[in-house]
Amino acid sequence: MLDLNRDINSLSNFKRNTASFIDRLKGTKSPLVLTINGVSELVVQSAEGYQELLNRIEYLETTAGIRQGLNELEKGHSVAAIPALEALRSKLQQPKV
Repeated sequence: MLDLNRDINSLSNFKRNTASFIDRLKGTKSPLVLTINGVSELVVQSAEGYQELLNRIEYLETTAGIRQGLNELEKGHSVAAIPALEALRSKLQQPKV
């Protein structure tokens, strides 16, 4: 989680103290917002922290897709598997096996 008091710094300060910022990024896995002329311009994050973020996004997208499918199923917006596969085979013009 971003801590506004700790995780916003100037790019100049980051350049002067890169080693200590890298240690902190690896330790906290929290992103660091870098400012240029007082305006937020960049976000820096450890590779491990970024991978965790990607994993969370993938989980949330998967969960949302499953939830949407279940909602459609409850509303009766579903097709039995065999007719759906036959329609797909016909659409793709694949021979029956």
